[in-house]
Amino acid sequence: MAAVRRMTYAQIAADLAGRITRGEYPPHTKLPSVRELAELYSVSPATIDKVHVLLRTQGLTYGIPGGGVFVEGPES
Repeated sequence: MAAVRRMTYAQIAADLAGRITRGEYPPHTKLPSVRELAELYSVSPATIDKVHVLLRTQGLTYGIPGGGVFVEGPES
């Protein structure tokens, strides 16, 4: 039986960054929830938290406490 290889948080961040730069998530669009992304990528919510930190440090997203994570835009 072949082992299923999970993506690392850096790989997930790179995938989401690509989607953002390609316009799949336009500026100020809310990203899927931590739970939704964790299910989508088959990882733990803690891994997605690391993804969000990395995307924020790259200037691609911003968070609103209690509101979610959004794609950065020119007016942000």
